Amino acid sequence: MSARYYSPYQSIHAWMAGERPALPCEATNRQEFARWKRAFRARLLRLLGPTPPPAPRNLEVLEESDQGDYIRRKVVFDSERYASVPAYLLIPKDIKPGERRPGILAAHGHGRGKIDVCGVVESEEEFQNQVAPLNYAYAVGFVQQGYVVLAPDWRCFGERANPADWVRPGRDTCNVSYLALGYAGYHLLRLQVWDAQRCLDVLQSLPMVDGHRLGMAGLSFGGTMTTYTTALDPRIRVACISGYVSTLDDAMGDRGLGNFCGSQYMPGLRTIGDIADVASLIAPRPLVVEMGEQDQCFVIDDAKQAFARVAQAYKAAGHPERLHADIHPAGHAWSGKVAYPVFARVLRHRGGA
Repeated sequence: MSARYYSPYQSIHAWMAGERPALPCEATNRQEFARWKRAFRARLLRLLGPTPPPAPRNLEVLEESDQGDYIRRKVVFDSERYASVPAYLLIPKDIKPGERRPGILAAHGHGRGKIDVCGVVESEEEFQNQVAPLNYAYAVGFVQQGYVVLAPDWRCFGERANPADWVRPGRDTCNVSYLALGYAGYHLLRLQVWDAQRCLDVLQSLPMVDGHRLGMAGLSFGGTMTTYTTALDPRIRVACISGYVSTLDDAMGDRGLGNFCGSQYMPGLRTIGDIADVASLIAPRPLVVEMGEQDQCFVIDDAKQAFARVAQAYKAAGHPERLHADIHPAGHAWSGKVAYPVFARVLRHRGGA
């Protein structure tokens, strides 16, 4: 008698055990990798679904403050007809007239949005509670190294959070947002990546930014955003994925306990591959992957397993030296120990790798 599967839990785990993804990266040389990359990218884009129609950005500066060695501007722009993106723009004060610096897109994770990666707090106590535990202010770290940094709020976070009384108690606002936007025909992750790509447009439009030298970095959900945006947008020349590279087996298993949400859910991913395959689309561009030895969200053994698959892709692409691992002793936190020097090598001079 055949097995019976009653719950979705039973069904999805039986399906994952019995079905193989259609397009995992198994390339062994550059030609095979190039063919795989074209096929996987095309399938990924189809699964992500439609994008909104283009709309004027209407970029506006709302406020400006002097932060000592850099200027912090609060800006807002429209990414589509029905969505506006508030962001902090961090500009080093030592930029000379006519000089153009590399630009960084700093992606926040779950939490309070752009204020954390920019270290915007009202007290030392708030900093120690909200920013320090995750070493979260990497937007400040990048601007202090001389980059122009844009740090937006993603949908559902910061100034783009939903009204608290719109979501019933106990419901995840990301999940409800995903379902609500589905009524309009969109996947939330596609819209998040769309907003990130419009952020790159804004960076390229700034007179103090060299639009050919762009990087992206993010922790946790910021790592999700960095993975998908960099995979799909070749304008990003170097990236750091912190605390995200992992496997769907862990996320959907008894250890991860549903370690995903509506904001970072990729529809149909397991039918074609896994998270490592999305990250592999970044090859051969330089990539840093941060993994915390004490991370209880994306555990180190699973992260190393996924990283090994990305490493195989970089080897097939002909540039294994462009993939860097930063295995640090902390938990679910930003490191920067490897990322900052790698970004400097790639972005300080045209043609760097």
